[in-house]
Amino acid sequence: MMKSKKLASAVACALSLSFTAAVAADPLENLHKEENKIHKAAVKSQEKVDRLYEQSLELLAEYRTVVDETDNLRVYNNHVQRLVDGQELHIASKQKQIDGIEDTKKGLVPLMYKMVDSLEKFIELDVPLKIEDRLARIERIRDAMANPNITTSERYRQVLEAYQIENDYGTLIAAYQGDVEGKTVDIAHIGRTALVAQSLDFKNVWVWDNSQRVWSKLGDEYIKPIREVIRMARKQVAPDLIKLPIFAAESAQ
Repeated sequence: MMKSKKLASAVACALSLSFTAAVAADPLENLHKEENKIHKAAVKSQEKVDRLYEQSLELLAEYRTVVDETDNLRVYNNHVQRLVDGQELHIASKQKQIDGIEDTKKGLVPLMYKMVDSLEKFIELDVPLKIEDRLARIERIRDAMANPNITTSERYRQVLEAYQIENDYGTLIAAYQGDVEGKTVDIAHIGRTALVAQSLDFKNVWVWDNSQRVWSKLGDEYIKPIREVIRMARKQVAPDLIKLPIFAAESAQ
């Protein structure tokens, strides 16, 4: 009987200890579980923080890129604006020049007509060397003046060229064939100082008398000198001193 009671007491005591250990083990396990949850949550939070930090770095880099691009764009826009301002000034200057050209043309066209008229009158009063060519040149200029397809600058160039050619006649020694008293002759001029002619058979010679506006026949003593002048004008012989009658000098007035 006593042994049965002791056994029951021992079993009861063992059960009591087992229950106490079980009761004590549950809070500790729960604590570990909570710690694990907190740790996992902390890891997730850190990962989220890391991602946000990386995103913030990326946004900062993008912001700096945008700022740099904005600065570059502002510099470029300022550069373009200066170019536009310069172009506008250039256009305004060109327009002013164009307006000035129109005003110049209004004064230049009448001047060219006066120049052509004066040149034609000069040719008519001058020694008649190459007279047909010179008068034909005047007619071409007059045609150009009336031609709408020819620019004012080209007309002016032709007028100046005609004046230059007339000026050159005063310094040239040249020979060509022309007509004297209805006969084909060799004609030579020494500038505007002397204009002489010789028949093709070398038997007759003339000199232009500009004061009378006629060809004056010369004596036989001038046949050889005038023949030499013609040869010199054609570069067939070297230039040399030759005695000639001078009537044409009065035409320089």
